[in-house]
Amino acid sequence: MGIFEISKSFPKEEKYSLTDQMRRSSRSVTSNLAEAWARKNYPKAFVNKLTDSLGEEYETEVWLDYSRDANYITIDKHSELMKEYDEVRKMLISMLNHPEKWSP
Repeated sequence: MGIFEISKSFPKEEKYSLTDQMRRSSRSVTSNLAEAWARKNYPKAFVNKLTDSLGEEYETEVWLDYSRDANYITIDKHSELMKEYDEVRKMLISMLNHPEKWSP
C-alpha cells in the first residue's frame, strides 16, 4: 500500500504510465505469490508463479528508480522502499532455491 500512497502525489501526466505501471507491478508481486501458494501441490507451477512474482518485484524496483530520478520521491523514501523490496526479493529467491520446503 505504500507505493499506492506515494504514487498519489505523482504528476497527472504520469497517471497512465509510471503511476499505473508501478502500481500494477507492486500489486503483481503479492498476487503472483498468492497464485504460487495455491499451486504449491504442483512444484513446476509453484516455481513458475514464484518466478513471475520475482520478475514483478524487479520491475517495481525499476519504477522506484525512475520515480527517484524524476524527483517524484525523495532519496530517503526510495531507500526505505528499496530496503523493503530487498527483503521481499530475498524471500522469493529463497523460496525459488528451495521449493521443496514449501510444497508437499
